[in-house]
Amino acid sequence: MPTPIPLPLGLTDATSIDESTLADLLERQIDVAWRRCLEVFPGLPRPGVWMDLKGKSAGQAHFGRGGLRFNALLYRENPRRFLLEVVPHEMAHWLVRHLENGERFRPHGPEWQTVMRQLFGLEPKVTHDFDTCRASPAPYRYRCVCREHVFSVRRHRLVLKGRRYRCRHCGEHLVQAPL
Repeated sequence: MPTPIPLPLGLTDATSIDESTLADLLERQIDVAWRRCLEVFPGLPRPGVWMDLKGKSAGQAHFGRGGLRFNALLYRENPRRFLLEVVPHEMAHWLVRHLENGERFRPHGPEWQTVMRQLFGLEPKVTHDFDTCRASPAPYRYRCVCREHVFSVRRHRLVLKGRRYRCRHCGEHLVQAPL
């Protein structure tokens, strides 16, 4: 089994690292992951990188923009695991999508899982387990028959415009809970 990509030099105590250094470490880790992908797919374009992702997602391969988006807050709070897990996860998406018929493959399907295991030496995990409380404040509470749900400002505004949501567990329509 291949070894996971190593952490870039310079990552020590995250609390003492400034934003510029964190951005540099991320770029270096993306470059290492991209070069590893080039070993199996030499024509893979280098992705652009943006730190503009909000909410609970740590990263996203955005093919329309031609690159990878990352959540700056989650990166700042979890730099070590972010560089070791999120960067390879998104780079695996980038690689699989550029393969022949890549647009037909499921996002976390067998091809992506193979890249995670055989190229990056990681167990394929679909989601992260970072604490997202600060990254995704959801101040609006909604209820169904079985549980309480929290909505972001954006989703709440959609409800105010007439959008309706159902619980994925019980199937009931969600209604705003009293304060």
